[in-house]
Amino acid sequence: MSETNAPPAGRRAAFGFVFATALMNSVSFGLIIPVLPNLIKEFTGGDTAQAAEWNVVFAITWGAMQFVCGPLLGLLSDRVGRRPVLLLSIFGLALDFMIIALAPNLTWLLIGRILNGMTAASFSTANAYVADVTPPEGRAKAFGWMGSAFSFGFLVGPALGGALGDIDLRLPFYAAAALALVNGLYGLFVLPESLPKERRTARFDLARANPLGSLRLLRSQPDLLGLGTIGLLFQLAHTVLPTVFVLYTGYRYGWSPSIMGLAMMATGVAGVLVQGFLVGPVVARIGERGALMLGAAGGALGFAWYGFAPTGMAYLMGIPLFALIGFLMPGLQGLMTRRVAAHQQGQLQGANQSLQGIASMIGPALFGLTFAWSIRHEAVLQAPGLAIYLASALLVVALVLGTRVARTPVSAEPRQA
Repeated sequence: MSETNAPPAGRRAAFGFVFATALMNSVSFGLIIPVLPNLIKEFTGGDTAQAAEWNVVFAITWGAMQFVCGPLLGLLSDRVGRRPVLLLSIFGLALDFMIIALAPNLTWLLIGRILNGMTAASFSTANAYVADVTPPEGRAKAFGWMGSAFSFGFLVGPALGGALGDIDLRLPFYAAAALALVNGLYGLFVLPESLPKERRTARFDLARANPLGSLRLLRSQPDLLGLGTIGLLFQLAHTVLPTVFVLYTGYRYGWSPSIMGLAMMATGVAGVLVQGFLVGPVVARIGERGALMLGAAGGALGFAWYGFAPTGMAYLMGIPLFALIGFLMPGLQGLMTRRVAAHQQGQLQGANQSLQGIASMIGPALFGLTFAWSIRHEAVLQAPGLAIYLASALLVVALVLGTRVARTPVSAEPRQA
């Protein structure tokens, strides 16, 4: 029986909730971006250097929790269904943000951040839900919408968080907790289950739930390991701007915080336009493989432009080119979900979450130290954009690898074993 691009009405409603979940979660995370370093600084008695060291600890710890818990939650959702795991994670996020808001010292702040990393790993389950309710040929478009939700959330969240933080540093955390709680209550009464009992995995295998065990799935299908490697290269390259953007643009262009905010907003708008409105038509014309290749090429060129741009205006002119990177993950996710059965979608997304955790642990040190080295040797090297060039090179590798492994399977989706 043939499938159409449009899922049944009930499935469209279910996707709408998961999209709203991704949107509210990304807004809630965006809310805390401008204030968490300052809250840490407050606990270190205003010592900026010590606050920076703690901020690195927090970032690496959060990535480690993603690495460990993403596979566990993804596989658990294959066993018990997506709905209970999503709801547990969403209500857990509300609790995590409240702990951070009420934290009396750095220890409690770190505990809240650890729990936040554990429950934020529910993104793997949300993506598995999308795979459940969307036919294979429509998944790239659906994943594009999910990506636009993250872009939009990080577009709105930091601006709102900064405004609330000017009133009280803890206020954004209360707002994030409230968003998560509202989202959880809505899901409790509205969200249907997407994975029928007969399509669930027979048992919860702890060996496959650990991070290394979950990554074994990537070797189970032809080209799946290569696609996973492309995903890791993308996630790693994607950490460069969160790591060095503020320091790089301030050092090279003398940008003020307000100009940086406007540049981030422009980047977010471009990302929303590509992921929300262009992924579907482009994939329909050139396929998931073509979207992946276009995204890798656009991202590589965009990063190279950012690293080379001699003026702030030249940097801004590169935003439309860099926005093409938004095609990569929808195409990649579409290709990967075609290569595993329905009862393995959660495990697959958990493995992808682990790869993101690995990138989150390695990226800040890799790009931060590269940037520091480049400006210390600028008189000789004259390449303050070296860290961004490195991100571009990673996507060139992903592009080359994509020519070999990014083939669309003949069958839409493997049969269950």
